Amino acid sequence: MSLLVIGSVALDTIETPFGKVQETLGGSAVYFSCAASYFTDVSLVAVVGEDFPQKHLDILKKREIDTSGLTISPGNTFRWTGEYGFDLNEAKTIDTQLNVFEKFQPALNEKQKTKDFVFLANIDPDLQKSVLHQMQQPKFAASDTMNFWIERKNASLKSLLKNIDTLLINEAEVRQFGQEANIFKAARKILSWGPKSLIVKRGEYGSLTFHEHSIFSAPAYPLEMVFDPTGAGDSFAGGFMGFLAKSGKLNMENIKRAVVFGSVMASFAVETFSLERLANLDENKIFKRYRELHKMVCFEDFTD
Repeated sequence: MSLLVIGSVALDTIETPFGKVQETLGGSAVYFSCAASYFTDVSLVAVVGEDFPQKHLDILKKREIDTSGLTISPGNTFRWTGEYGFDLNEAKTIDTQLNVFEKFQPALNEKQKTKDFVFLANIDPDLQKSVLHQMQQPKFAASDTMNFWIERKNASLKSLLKNIDTLLINEAEVRQFGQEANIFKAARKILSWGPKSLIVKRGEYGSLTFHEHSIFSAPAYPLEMVFDPTGAGDSFAGGFMGFLAKSGKLNMENIKRAVVFGSVMASFAVETFSLERLANLDENKIFKRYRELHKMVCFEDFTD
């Protein structure tokens, strides 16, 4: 089944202890689409400026991502500048220039409205709701958010949760949103507001999935070198949603598999800056890491 994503396309300038890149391809919708494209057809809805380089469009086309929903508006493309220290779990934002993204109003065409799977990347929850209102009862809807929206548009975000199946946020955001120091109490409170599942992204420590009355803990794929964690969460979401859309099965066991594929895709994303690694994979490499993760956590039940 095909997949729709609404989010940002950006030009990123990033510095880590291992190097620096300027105005490289980034944005939530980009990382998501690239990761998901290994599993299913992906349609991207976003906006860029007239200055957006053709070479970046070529990367998306190479992955056969449908960019018919990528609007080119007068003005400059969204830009983000950030840096990381040796603690790669948190970025320091140096500069944000929203540019054309500031007035982004997603408008779906008739084909996009009928997609079965939709991912609402990190944008204003009012815009996320407007996308859902345009769609014709998707089979599965998931969204991301951030501390800014939790603080500034809390009521709107809670309203969104009534209409989605899964929310993906990081550990600090779970505690902030649920107003509980204990992550399990916070997760249960958030689930009571509507979504069937909550996936807590924990960076190098993996993820926790809360689904109805069950909890699933998945590790991150262990890496000897992480160059740039930008886009890891969106790549995780792309692997997760891409696999679900490919299989079409929404039971807990399949959600677990999707979460592990999310971890796999995130591991490729962080090995290089931008999409250098993520955009140049094959299925064998993806499934190899999936099976390696399975071996790492699989153990037999204890018997006397």
